[in-house]
Amino acid sequence: METSYLQSIYDDCRILKLGGVKGSLSVLLEDAVTQKWSHDRFLAELLGREVEYKEKAHIRALISKAHFPQLKYLEDLDRSELPKDMAVALPELETLDFIRESQNVIMYGNPGTGKTHSAIGLGIKACMAGYNVLYASVPRLLVEIKETESQRKLSRLQKRFEKYDLTILDECGYKSFDKEGAEALFNLISLRAGIKPIIITTNLGFDKWDQIFTDKVIAAAIVDRLTFKAYIIDMNGPSYRIKATEKWMKERKMKQKPEK
Repeated sequence: METSYLQSIYDDCRILKLGGVKGSLSVLLEDAVTQKWSHDRFLAELLGREVEYKEKAHIRALISKAHFPQLKYLEDLDRSELPKDMAVALPELETLDFIRESQNVIMYGNPGTGKTHSAIGLGIKACMAGYNVLYASVPRLLVEIKETESQRKLSRLQKRFEKYDLTILDECGYKSFDKEGAEALFNLISLRAGIKPIIITTNLGFDKWDQIFTDKVIAAAIVDRLTFKAYIIDMNGPSYRIKATEKWMKERKMKQKPEK
């Protein structure tokens, strides 16, 4: 193909935002010549690259909009180290049927056992399947709610919370709430109850949720809404981080050991 025509195509791709076509055109032209493709084969290959490019861009956008604090993938989990309940539940959860069936997932247990990693990993997998996901640290979410200056802004926040296919509420219980915060969280959870799923991670079992929510009535109502047809997963177990630190210290001592 003449250079002038090729440059014109590149310019048109930029204007039309055809990144897949622009990025693969020269390679596919070479393949078309060497392999003697028909015109329709070349066009099919070119459009296929554009579709693939758009799909990957869409997934990247979904992951970005989810506001994950870190990218933690299910593939990076050491499943042999997971607490028993999660090791059993994870193969079923990663099918994402819980999203399609609007079932909540509650992971409770001591720090360092993979709750946040599992929650984010499921969230990223949901993004890769085309779902809109929102990650929120509960303490930060409540600060955002309290800093909302008007009812109009609060309504906008509630609508944003309501529209996502999956919401992840991380670190629930690491800080107790006053009555205003408890009511705000209750209202947000109620918007999604039985309609769209929530993943909650917490360091406390339900019998101790009155320590988080100073109002026992609200605590009972939130537990009631969250646990209906939900996956309730005991994540108590040895801390990954402590075991990793102990391993690192052991390796460090071995390196420092003088040679005989």
